[in-house]
Amino acid sequence: MKVLFVVSEIAPWVKTGGLGDVAAALPPAMHAAGIDVRILLPAYPALKAAFPDAVPLTSFSALGHTATLHAATIAQGMPLYLLECDACFGRLGNPYLGPDGDGWPDNALRFGLLSRVAALLAGGASPLDWRPDILHCNDWQTALAPAYLHYLPQQAGTVKRAATVMTIHNLAFQGLFGRELLSALDLPDHAWAMDGVEYYGQLSFLKAGLQFADAITTVSPTYAREIQTVAAGMGLDGLLRYRARRLTGILNGIDTRQWDPATDPYLATTYAVDRLAGKSANKAALRAEMGLAATKKMPLVGIVSRLTEQKGLDLVIDIARELAALPVQLAVLGNGEHEMEAAFRTLTAQWPGQFAVHIGFEERLAHRIEAGADLFLMPSRFEPCGLNQMYSLRYGTPPIVHATGGLADTVIDAADTRHGNGFVFSHVTPAALLATIRRAVALWHNTPRWKTLQRRGMSADFSWNSPTQHYTDLYQTLTQKT
Repeated sequence: MKVLFVVSEIAPWVKTGGLGDVAAALPPAMHAAGIDVRILLPAYPALKAAFPDAVPLTSFSALGHTATLHAATIAQGMPLYLLECDACFGRLGNPYLGPDGDGWPDNALRFGLLSRVAALLAGGASPLDWRPDILHCNDWQTALAPAYLHYLPQQAGTVKRAATVMTIHNLAFQGLFGRELLSALDLPDHAWAMDGVEYYGQLSFLKAGLQFADAITTVSPTYAREIQTVAAGMGLDGLLRYRARRLTGILNGIDTRQWDPATDPYLATTYAVDRLAGKSANKAALRAEMGLAATKKMPLVGIVSRLTEQKGLDLVIDIARELAALPVQLAVLGNGEHEMEAAFRTLTAQWPGQFAVHIGFEERLAHRIEAGADLFLMPSRFEPCGLNQMYSLRYGTPPIVHATGGLADTVIDAADTRHGNGFVFSHVTPAALLATIRRAVALWHNTPRWKTLQRRGMSADFSWNSPTQHYTDLYQTLTQKT
């Protein structure tokens, strides 16, 4: 089985969210399982610096640009294809946003180029001897590839093209552009249709992928169901219902080597399910690092997140006074909407020693919050999968989550005394969140039940083994059909 996994970011070199983590973990897990998988992504400056000995393979002229494909190797000998085009991918910083925080004005052509090359490599006219059985696309930045294979059959050559998989990591980001770019993207006029790339008068990369992929996956089973509803379908629910037989929800895993409290180099003290005492030392170290008071009376609640309304963190601001009175401590790491950043800074000024915030992102501090907090808070309005709740469970830090997407698939409320591993609320309101935090704090004071809750979460398997098997089964089904 040969798989070309095309993606627009990969941790640790280029990462804006969970997509980068998935790209860094899922293909290596497939490789370890015996799948011949290769990752295709842009040769951003960080990747060119990380792989200075990458070998040029071939060049392409497409969408007004010339690009060169280079081959490199990452851990465990897995091949990596880097698409070099400095005019498109040579910019420093966020791969999608300019210095003003808006999308780069040429994003359509930049990621159109990535999609076009992916389609070329997946077709029978590929210049490479290695030809994939499966082209696995991820999010809008690569979603035009299935459309290219559909509209430009000359790319297929005389050899059967690869079957295509389109994974939705977040339906909210759809790659919307003007109709005037249809020709510049080398798409025919008849592609502008309801059953083509047109979406409410705009050109949608993601819709194109959903329309023409042989299979669609999301990153959790619950999210696969949610996006077929008007409430969560972001305008694409009709198409997703139409293609429901091709839609599968496969829960993400986490890198259990990188996220392991027994070996984590970022922690003050390592610990494990049978050595929970070490968690207290991490709590003390986190408090000292973030300027929180040392006290036995207050549980410490951690947040590592983008500070946005989607993540439900406005609810935390709304109940800040009640949280201070409970009392709990709050350690926040993240950045995002400027007003929300300012609001969290205000909270730390109002309740110094009880609330602390670090604006930005630091991998080291993210690990230390997961290990040092007693509870982890994820009140997201929607969450396709979520990874932090799985990190938290693995670190013995019961999560408090809204019952949505992957959060609903991984966190079971403590009211279930046989299976509970965290705390779940159903309505996205300040009152519901506060009531759930109160329940969690009450259980925190019950040491025997709390330790049972911690150990249950730490004993669960959130590795990539199960997702890898699900994807392998899907790939095999597709290759047998095509």
